[in-house]
Amino acid sequence: MSLKSRREFLIKSLQATAGSAAFLSMMGKLELAQAAAPRQLLGAGLDYRALVCVYLYGGNDCFNMIIPRDATNYATYSATRSSLAVPQAQLLAINPLAAPLGGGQFGLHPQMTGLQSMFESGRAAIIANVGPLVRPINKAMYEQPGTPLPPQLFSHSDQSVFWQTPHSQSTDRIGWGGRLADIFAASNTNQVLSMNVSLDGDNVFQAGELVAPYFMSSYGVEHIDVINVNGAGCGDGEWNTGRCESFNALLNRSHAHPFQRAYVDKMQSTLQTTEQVEAALALVPENDPVFRPFWDVFGLAWNPADLPELPRLAAQLLMIARVMRARDNLQMSRQLFFAGIGGFDTHDNQNADHPLLMAELSQSIKAFYDVLGNPALNLVNQVTTFTASEFGRTLTNNGDGTDHGWGGHHLVFGGGVNGRRIYGRMPNLSAGETNPDNAGWGQIIPTLSVDQYAATLAKWYGLSDLDRDTIFPNLQYMTGSLLSVPGPNLGFMQAV
Repeated sequence: MSLKSRREFLIKSLQATAGSAAFLSMMGKLELAQAAAPRQLLGAGLDYRALVCVYLYGGNDCFNMIIPRDATNYATYSATRSSLAVPQAQLLAINPLAAPLGGGQFGLHPQMTGLQSMFESGRAAIIANVGPLVRPINKAMYEQPGTPLPPQLFSHSDQSVFWQTPHSQSTDRIGWGGRLADIFAASNTNQVLSMNVSLDGDNVFQAGELVAPYFMSSYGVEHIDVINVNGAGCGDGEWNTGRCESFNALLNRSHAHPFQRAYVDKMQSTLQTTEQVEAALALVPENDPVFRPFWDVFGLAWNPADLPELPRLAAQLLMIARVMRARDNLQMSRQLFFAGIGGFDTHDNQNADHPLLMAELSQSIKAFYDVLGNPALNLVNQVTTFTASEFGRTLTNNGDGTDHGWGGHHLVFGGGVNGRRIYGRMPNLSAGETNPDNAGWGQIIPTLSVDQYAATLAKWYGLSDLDRDTIFPNLQYMTGSLLSVPGPNLGFMQAV
């Protein structure tokens, strides 16, 4: 093998490992993994539970997702949004079981029929005006120099991290989903497959101190095709036979250097996981009729021999549903999934682009729960799906779109949700400078923190109060009248 070929082989091997098992985060966690082991799940013996994070990349304009429909509040909304306002007659009415804080009536974007159905059936809830907070604040405090604020407000990259980490001034890239995995991973009989599975690549949310996520795509597991490791005899005489033989020799050799041993261990684990997951998925093919709702909800033809391609989020959720259906073969009792959909940075062309995103989000999740409700899975009560996004958008528009905001509304789905309710207080949508919720330029100050939102989900998952306070240290400050709902539990999840 030439020097160039050897260099290409090493690069490709490293890239494949990174894509399959989060190799980039491995070395920094090696010492931690040797020094400690995950604790057992509190309340051992609970049935299967999973959290599914659906990340809306770019900052969702939630003020065109959940919209006032009573005359007074709609008039304020319409005046502020001007050309971006959704016509009042098109709103999909929702009827909460209890009046939201501050009163008012609300509707959904007209493309969100799936969300409307799930909300009205009690399997979805709205969490109002959530955002990263270091301490609860009001407008006067925001304008006062020295008030603790999340660093780099309104920045995509920074606020995305703060939405996924356990507190909103974190300087590391350890996510609260990763910390859950650090604690709960040992409850799974299968210790080969990570508790955390990402369908949308690398993310902060699932990165733990001890546990790294396993990466898949909507098409399934990722193979190291460049070295053809699955070919008998390394595909004797093929173009990559030499690479394959060199790779296998590397894996089968004893190594003195700790980096070499760590690399071999990680690669062998990756190959073992790939083989295991691929075998399990083969038993639950996507053309099984149980998965048909994903095509039906988008009006796509159901042809098991030649299935039409699904929208991106639907395809990711379909793969998650397949992994969940294979949970017994995979011996998993606790899992955490990550999916994502982009396009929400709607600085322009919002009236054309945002409705398409609302339809894909709403219909994909509706189909997901239709599948989970099938007796073949029967997991509606065991799976909670929630949205996340780096920020809401500005109330005001630039003529064709919106800018980066702060607080925003989010959605939680599943049979474990105390649904058909709006939690928290909807903000004032006036564009005026006297609006107490407006930090300036139409950017809304959150009245619920991401810490509270995450801790409520983690509590349902089985997190103890002691571990909760360790993972979410800023919860101790989330009290008082500046928050629409004070305390560590927002109440939107049923008791464990």
